Amino acid sequence: MISVSCKIWTEQKVNKNLVEKFRQDYGLADILSKLIISRNYDFSEMYGINNNQKLTNIFKDDKAFQEASLILIDTINNNENICILGDYDVDGACSTSLLVRYFTHINQKHFFYIPDRTEDGYGASKILFKKLILKKPKLVIMVDCGSTSNEAIDYLNDHNIKSIIIDHHEINKPYPKSNVIINPKKELIQKEQSLLCATALTYFFIEILIEKTKSNYKISNFLIYVLLATICDVMPLRKINKIIARTTINRFNLKENMALNYIFEKYNLKKKLTVDDLGFLIGPIINSGGRLNNSNYGVELLSTDDFDIIKDRSNKLIDLNNKRKIMEQNIIDEIDFEKIKKINKNVIIYYKKDLNEGLIGIIASRLKEYFNKPSIVITKSNNSFKASARSTSSYNIGYLIKSLIDHNIIDKGGGHNMAAGFTMKKNNIKLLDDFIQNDYSKKISNSKNLNKYDMQLSLSAIKSKFMNEINKLGPFGNFNFTPIFLIRNLRIIKFNIINNKHVSVIIKSDAGASIKAMCFNCLNTKIGHYLLSYKKKINIIAQIHENIWNNKKTIQLNIRDLIL
Repeated sequence: MISVSCKIWTEQKVNKNLVEKFRQDYGLADILSKLIISRNYDFSEMYGINNNQKLTNIFKDDKAFQEASLILIDTINNNENICILGDYDVDGACSTSLLVRYFTHINQKHFFYIPDRTEDGYGASKILFKKLILKKPKLVIMVDCGSTSNEAIDYLNDHNIKSIIIDHHEINKPYPKSNVIINPKKELIQKEQSLLCATALTYFFIEILIEKTKSNYKISNFLIYVLLATICDVMPLRKINKIIARTTINRFNLKENMALNYIFEKYNLKKKLTVDDLGFLIGPIINSGGRLNNSNYGVELLSTDDFDIIKDRSNKLIDLNNKRKIMEQNIIDEIDFEKIKKINKNVIIYYKKDLNEGLIGIIASRLKEYFNKPSIVITKSNNSFKASARSTSSYNIGYLIKSLIDHNIIDKGGGHNMAAGFTMKKNNIKLLDDFIQNDYSKKISNSKNLNKYDMQLSLSAIKSKFMNEINKLGPFGNFNFTPIFLIRNLRIIKFNIINNKHVSVIIKSDAGASIKAMCFNCLNTKIGHYLLSYKKKINIIAQIHENIWNNKKTIQLNIRDLIL
């Protein structure tokens, strides 16, 4: 079926006999059986559907973690100054904050630095370390960065400064000559380890330190930071990450975290925190500082219990995020989506010389969401050009960086499966385009570009009991996506435009059932046009969403597409 947005939708097929076997053997509903089979759940994941799973430290016997802990304990015993260098995104802010809080608790000398996106660029560099060593650190811990910073690490070694890298981005030989590199992608033994963001790695590292030093520090109080970073870095919400998500959401008390509680009160939210709140509210607020040249704000907010600082940084970050939204919308309004659609390339490359480089990652995300294709946005930055890439789950954009460097197409860069960033020369944009289109064609078959919905559903079937069954597979996120349904023969009986970009509708079936539905960021799209003007029966591709307000649950549809 071809939709109004020109996407091809087909039902996710699974073996019916296998669905029946799962239903009989495990007592699961048909929809759960089908979802479990199509997502290739293993036994541990199936066990977690109806059982609590304890979060365990999978790195307790890991050589790199043990070596790094000994180096850090020696530095602490000698009361030597420690520098924490983090990335300017949510993962960098959260992992840095975990270390700042731990060092503050044990009265360890330390300082942190989050690079300015424009002045310093991404991660560790020789130029940056020339500035930071003036504070005389004896150890530098790099979190969510460092895996490609060979020259910068050599500079530290030349000055007899120890270093530890805790990162999850792609890493290639020759590795940086750091004292210890904690990066599961360096020597991957268990696939599960590669699912983790830098904050998760930092959390487990501190947990090992606590055990070795017999500290009374309660790192578990800040497991929420691990989940926040996991969601915002779009890590797969499977296996250990799903255990982290369930454990955190079930145990987290908003009143016990002053920063997150203040933001909730600021928005007058009277409900339990959800994964969506982390991804769509808290995350963008924390990220806004790094995007708009106030990179320290996120760490200053998350690493303190001083209410005056929390109030000040929260308000400033909220203001920055509101400013970011306006700037983002202005950029989106100038993009010719129809032109991009007509060009119809497998990977979208959008160049404009005067974009705010703090926003190019968001614009890449918007293009990826709109076209369901990997997207790269490039802009001029001083004497070079910076690019930010966002990808689909089927195409590892971070793995491509090494090839682009080896072919002299880009100067430097880094990334992981779903996101990457790099610098390049303008006259190489055409080379980049040709190379990546060719690489994509080799790796991705046309069948992978088909959009799948999980099953067809009637509107009358969407009830609380059905939602309870679906939610057994939650929390939902990357690689554990919220199920998508096809609902046929509906009429739009009422519509409303929200914030000049979203469309809210009431839809009704022939049987008389009705439900509220939302379509986000669709106003000036074909989907938005049909929602506002189509009078005939329509078929909807949608996800079911449960809203909770003042402990009351309501169900709405989140529209993904329309089929006439």
